[in-house]
Amino acid sequence: MRLTPALLELDGLVVNVELTLASIIQGVALYFLTENARGSFALHQSITWLYVASGLLILLVFWSRSIIHTFTLIRWPLEFGHNFLYIGCALVEALMFTRVADPLGWFELSAVYALGIWLLFAYDLRMVRPRAAEEASNATRQLSTMIERDQRLNIWILIPALFLYGLASVVCLRLWPHTFIARQAHAWLALGQLLALLAYLYYVIRLFGRFAPLVTQRQEERETLIERRAGSSQ
Repeated sequence: MRLTPALLELDGLVVNVELTLASIIQGVALYFLTENARGSFALHQSITWLYVASGLLILLVFWSRSIIHTFTLIRWPLEFGHNFLYIGCALVEALMFTRVADPLGWFELSAVYALGIWLLFAYDLRMVRPRAAEEASNATRQLSTMIERDQRLNIWILIPALFLYGLASVVCLRLWPHTFIARQAHAWLALGQLLALLAYLYYVIRLFGRFAPLVTQRQEERETLIERRAGSSQ
């Protein structure tokens, strides 16, 4: 597909669609988290605050990762499969936020949510390679290499670790309910998840800092390539 001004304009439209979608569905998820957090605070359930804090971090991670994907991977044509998976993950996220006072339900949905994100990363891996018309761009090649490395790190290590943690927590809560529920030892499980999410959010913020200059350079190279082609055709 030849890189043209019309194609860049279509890329911009798709990016706007993605940003709008991210804002809307994360706003809905925030509503569910806020509504359920309010009830927990009213009941003075201090341990539940750990789940609320984890929920906030999940929302921030989801939003920030969606922004990174939008500015680095998303382009024309619109990927319906990506967006359908995205909406499905957001649905599980919102359902999970309704379980801030139910440790077993929370970790069950956490495992399902991690599985959905896992599938989303695997699906998005096919979008990493640049278009043939952009192969000459140094920034595009560098950015594609960095994105692919990040995608594979999430597919093979980071997201599976979150999935296994949620699954292991479910096993603990089901096999030893007297310890983890009656004696509220699930607070340690919640704390472990909170710390893991905090570390992952820090990783995402650092990642965007490395991507940002290359995204700018890639856009400049795209525009230069189009101008060069326009000049040579005259």
